[in-house]
Amino acid sequence: MTLSLSPLKRRKVEVDFTGGDLTSDAGLVLFREVDKKLGLSRQLDKVLDDPRCTGRVLHPQIDLLRQRLFALAAGYEDLNDHTLLRRDTALKTTSSVLTDLASAPTLCRLEQRADEASAWAMHEVLMQQFISSFKTAPAELVLDFDATNDPVHGEQVGRYFNAFYDEYCFLPLFVFCGSHLLTAYLRSASRDAAYNAPAVLKCLVTRLRQQWPQVRIVVRADAGFCRPLLLSWCDRHGVDYVIGMTKNSVLLTRSRLTQVTAMVDHQLTGHKAVEFNEFSYSARSWRCQERRMIVKAEHTAQGANPRFVVTSLTDDPKTLYTERYCARGEMENRIKEQQYLFSDRTSCHQWWPNQFRLLMSGLAYTLVNGLRRLALQGTELANAQVNTIRLKLCKVAAIVIHNTRRIRFLLPSHYPYQGLFETALNNLNST
Repeated sequence: MTLSLSPLKRRKVEVDFTGGDLTSDAGLVLFREVDKKLGLSRQLDKVLDDPRCTGRVLHPQIDLLRQRLFALAAGYEDLNDHTLLRRDTALKTTSSVLTDLASAPTLCRLEQRADEASAWAMHEVLMQQFISSFKTAPAELVLDFDATNDPVHGEQVGRYFNAFYDEYCFLPLFVFCGSHLLTAYLRSASRDAAYNAPAVLKCLVTRLRQQWPQVRIVVRADAGFCRPLLLSWCDRHGVDYVIGMTKNSVLLTRSRLTQVTAMVDHQLTGHKAVEFNEFSYSARSWRCQERRMIVKAEHTAQGANPRFVVTSLTDDPKTLYTERYCARGEMENRIKEQQYLFSDRTSCHQWWPNQFRLLMSGLAYTLVNGLRRLALQGTELANAQVNTIRLKLCKVAAIVIHNTRRIRFLLPSHYPYQGLFETALNNLNST
């Protein structure tokens, strides 16, 4: 079918879909090289059980996993996209397959057989990827905890109306260390934001100390995670923390002098004034000795805005707040990147398939982050987000020529990121 557009200087402008073997995702070949370096899809295939009869299987599990991972990285969120995408030469080549890839129903069956064991196994792959990214043992690891809303798409098992977000949603828990994803844990929104955080922390600390017994571990989180159980577990197991604290009347009274100092400074200069201080504090629910509390007293034209952080660290108050605690804001970017990779596309009816989808999104992020870490250091995309990398390096049109001897991707002569593409591939070949 030919589609007509408005003419250009008496010339007809028409569009049809008879161009032949073309692709809009030629940059996926870079992700294939990253996957080979990381061994991501092979690790995933090894830990996931495949109950199918081997002799009757048309699409091996590793092909299904690669097909889904690379499609998510390329920006295809729905299984229905694979109805036509399964014939795309770029995706087939990236998945190391020469014939047509799996259909949407086959991929759906992969999701539907997910269970609790597969969730644990996929988390172990995330941990293995994190550990293997270090050539030497790290001296310190900072674990960032945060939760986000994940709107539901219907009558999913575990849906709950959360008043804070004013919608029916899930409330997954994410844990990052730097740019590395360690945990993507699907939870009902009926629970507190810190629900099961101590148990997750225990699993992570145990695994990390098995690998690096001497490593110093610091937990960083906002006030939603300042819970007695989490703080006491950290104290008992030698884990440091820097966690936000919700203001209350006692904290406001104890920090009154610091707030007055900031207010006077603002009145004298007319500019925003910030003062830092510290004091010892113990909440009734803590049932323990006092802990160190950092106060940031800020005063602007809009009035006072005091903030509090409880910590076991010994840095001076200003350094601890501005360099230690505020650095957790970078995790917001990491969570956005999960959403760019469709972590919120949890539209299966059952619980464990949705957890599987959340983790597949996290593994696709690990793949893209691997490209950023291994191939893009020193380039203009060294700190780019997932959607920018996808747009500039993955979404590249190409003519595909393939025969019994080779597969050639003919990219546009006027592609503006030729140098960047070549640098990325050279970096992957040299590592």
